[in-house]
Amino acid sequence: MDDEIQLISDGDGLAVVGDPAAVERFLVSEGLPSEDLGLQRLGSVLSAGAGVAQAGSEIAANSGRWVKLTKESAQLVQKHGLRRSSKTGLSTGALKGSHGQIKGFVEFAKGPGTLLTNPAVLAGAAGIMAQLAMQQAMDEITDYLATIDKKLDDVLRAQQDAVLADMIGVDFVIEEAMTIREQVGRVSEVTWSKIQATTMTIARTQAYALRQLDALAEKTERAAKIGELAKSTKDAELKVQEWLAVLARCFQLQDAIAVLELDRVLDASPDELDRHRLALRAARNNRLDLISRSTEHLMARMDAAAGTANNKVLLHPTNSREVVQSSNHVANTIVDFHGRLGIERDRQSCD
Repeated sequence: MDDEIQLISDGDGLAVVGDPAAVERFLVSEGLPSEDLGLQRLGSVLSAGAGVAQAGSEIAANSGRWVKLTKESAQLVQKHGLRRSSKTGLSTGALKGSHGQIKGFVEFAKGPGTLLTNPAVLAGAAGIMAQLAMQQAMDEITDYLATIDKKLDDVLRAQQDAVLADMIGVDFVIEEAMTIREQVGRVSEVTWSKIQATTMTIARTQAYALRQLDALAEKTERAAKIGELAKSTKDAELKVQEWLAVLARCFQLQDAIAVLELDRVLDASPDELDRHRLALRAARNNRLDLISRSTEHLMARMDAAAGTANNKVLLHPTNSREVVQSSNHVANTIVDFHGRLGIERDRQSCD
């Protein structure tokens, strides 16, 4: 009997759906690590109507695995020529084979009875994929914060400003909601009501941290003498990682809220799930662009400072060396931060 593997990519991840044994053989043959997609959660997106029982039984019989879209898995999408929908932004298709051996590509439209031809199930699967991608991004930020000598909690608690102090409470509320979600398997109206007011606090804290980074850039830009430049770049070296840590935590909490929000929409208004997923993706990209512009501006000021110092190294060797060292430290810190958030940029250190 032929195996059929159904594939769906949203640009961040790849879902592989089909008979559990066939899915496992396919992933092993391609050498791809994966995690459970959680197809069983899609029962809630099915409303009364013809074919619902069949779709429900297909969900129960099929396995779904999720693969982060890396360079290798992205090549897999290209290799099998998935078809992209301009409406949903999803690339989809099915592969036919026998005992894990791929015979060829088959469009969903040509394969009646295929699980993901059900629009509600496809939207639900895409919603879960978005959640998995954001949860992995959250884990990567957790790893990033763990590498910082000065813990984020220490940074927040040392601040007298009410904006940053409020973040501690928001952190607790969202962590509690994520724990309840993990235990219960859904986001109830009660749980959702607890976190709705947290978004403004996170946005306010993010704006505050961005202003602090902009202030460091402006201070460096205003420095007229090499001594002033050495002081401003040293201040930036001491402070920039703290503010990047605050930004990273804000971004992580915003992703957590989006995960909870998708669960709430899946439960309460499943017909709006696809539009909501796309809206959340656009909002997330906007936040990345905002953070990127601010950090890129600071990096440009550091590069300019290093260039100025190199031009004055003969007259001011000590200060010039300090400026270059601080500038490179700040720039490398920002590059690492960009990598953790998925902001790509190539840079060479100044000598």
